[in-house]
Amino acid sequence: MPTQTYRFENTIEMELPRHIAVEGPLGIGKTTLTERLADSLNAETLLEEPDENPFLERFYQDKDKNALPTQLYFLFQRIQQLEELRQGDIFQKVHISDFMIDKDPLFARVNLDEDEYRLYERVYKSVIIDLPKPDLVIYLQAPTETLYSRIRKRGNQIERFISLTYLKQLNEAYAQFFHYYNDAPLLIVNTARINLAQNEADYQNLLRYISQPHSGRHYYNPCVA
Repeated sequence: MPTQTYRFENTIEMELPRHIAVEGPLGIGKTTLTERLADSLNAETLLEEPDENPFLERFYQDKDKNALPTQLYFLFQRIQQLEELRQGDIFQKVHISDFMIDKDPLFARVNLDEDEYRLYERVYKSVIIDLPKPDLVIYLQAPTETLYSRIRKRGNQIERFISLTYLKQLNEAYAQFFHYYNDAPLLIVNTARINLAQNEADYQNLLRYISQPHSGRHYYNPCVA
């Protein structure tokens, strides 16, 4: 695994993989954590851009009619972003992304009917060849009710159509996907009782844990009094 050393807080040195992917269901805070980690570690971000998807709001209003174009737009958007990593050299900065291409079929399976999914699958298999894989995956998880509350609090107008039922489907699909995931070292973080966006102690504790060498599967489940 390619790594690069960073020192932060004047005390800690970290051996970082070249590509860290932060993943999790809607409302979990993966983009916020990605941006914080990038700032702490002097890394580049690779972020999903949902606001650029012209089909997304229509999808939340009418899932059945708009699922396929929404899914394909995100697929090609993510591929274009990952192409930048494949073309980079070994001396470039660490990249931290708030997505991984492997999870794209997860959304497709939840959102598409059988005929649409078969078409999507053919496209997916033809375009993901030789795309770079993450060297470390951080999977953020929380109960569905917690996700739903966070989405309502952030007040994104596009997300106002998201139902608790749909969010539960996604959360369960993520849990099943990562139950079997073994393509890269995996850190599973329980965020139900911590606030990585606003609580500095919570964030720094996780950052210290990430600084430790990781291989295989690990769990970060902090106990909060």
